[in-house]
Amino acid sequence: MMENKLVRISKFLSLVLRHKPETIGLKLDDEGWADVEELVRKALAYGMIFDRPTLRQIVEQSERKRFSFSDDGKRIRANYGHSIAISLGDKPSEPPEFLFHGTATESVPDIKKDGLGPGTRQHVHLVEDEERAIEVGRRHGEPAVVTIKARLMHENGFEFFKTESGIWLTKSVPREYIVLEGSKGLEES
Repeated sequence: MMENKLVRISKFLSLVLRHKPETIGLKLDDEGWADVEELVRKALAYGMIFDRPTLRQIVEQSERKRFSFSDDGKRIRANYGHSIAISLGDKPSEPPEFLFHGTATESVPDIKKDGLGPGTRQHVHLVEDEERAIEVGRRHGEPAVVTIKARLMHENGFEFFKTESGIWLTKSVPREYIVLEGSKGLEES
């Protein structure tokens, strides 16, 4: 029962910290940070009941590291996946030679034609290993993995940001940086 409650609260946090803070009248700063006390208070008024220890449990137990606290513990934010405009506040990082994007096989023709865009989010999400990309692809249907020439993109001026959970973010991936040949999952049934 407790796990279901934590999942419900985590989904609520995703809503208000990634997409619609206005749902509860929450103010996020330019980097997506919210005051923890304000979040708890406004969530309670909305009917979502949790406290600071529950938030800490969600942050610490999340395998995907969706959320983090500020160093002083007074603020919380979503680490990635925003559909609202925020500044990452982090310095760009140099990516490895290749990164991977998990998607559904039905999306591959559009990716071949147009490259990768953020969709409803602010950034394209990439990972360092193909297995993790396949897991992501499965959430969208029959999985496909697209290989990205990340280091070459970086050398050509594209910025990459690495989240605490190991997800790499970039604004877009033009098709000339996409390697479809040899990418795993494209032929899997």
